[in-house]
Amino acid sequence: MKSIGQIISPYRKEAGLSQIALSKKLKDLGVEVSSKSISAWEHGRSEPSVETFLYICRILGIWDCIEVCFGSNPGDPLSVLNVDGKDMVISFIEMLRHSSQYLKPEHAPTNVSAALAPAATRHLRLYNVTASTGTGSFLDSDSYTTLEGDVKKAASANFSVTMSDDSMEPLFHSHEMVLVHQQDTLEDGDIGIFALNGSICIRKFKSDRSGVSLVSPTPKYCPIPIRPGIDSFRIFGKVLPKK
Repeated sequence: MKSIGQIISPYRKEAGLSQIALSKKLKDLGVEVSSKSISAWEHGRSEPSVETFLYICRILGIWDCIEVCFGSNPGDPLSVLNVDGKDMVISFIEMLRHSSQYLKPEHAPTNVSAALAPAATRHLRLYNVTASTGTGSFLDSDSYTTLEGDVKKAASANFSVTMSDDSMEPLFHSHEMVLVHQQDTLEDGDIGIFALNGSICIRKFKSDRSGVSLVSPTPKYCPIPIRPGIDSFRIFGKVLPKK
């Protein structure tokens, strides 16, 4: 079993938070903890209360405390899946959330007539982009799952993919399914899905006199300039805005 410090330290660093920053986030949630206390936890000199630890898990995105502490959680079917498998499950969950049939009563639509009216649906391919990374041609692969979605929400979409990281925060979140209209050109400012030197990424397309670059709204991801004649670059489509 891992100690509390062995859990907090790597997750905090992965989130890009200093001990002071984590202390401030806890304070925002009503938990008064100093950075010195966090240092003591991480060095095994003391431990937080159960309540404080759960708040830390919430801040750092630790959703399965049992698996993190003990290495596995027999009661969680996701524990046997790798990252790609978990991404697929998250995508299915997002689809189920759009249907009132599978929601808890407190999360169901308040408009009864709208909830009861059957929505027109269409089939859409959800590509496992991570598994196709390196080929640069995932649309030609069979690494996809066919999903049934709301026609209105997916009207102009040709396919969908799942965000594999937080590079498009706050517009799109990690593990969130995004809808894509297939096209090979984009306007300046469009968000697109690209193949760059064998890797797949979703970024904002920037085109000006200095050239073309792929930009993330998150500061920790630097702009990626496209080098004509050097980089292998392809546009797969435009990511559609949320509705």
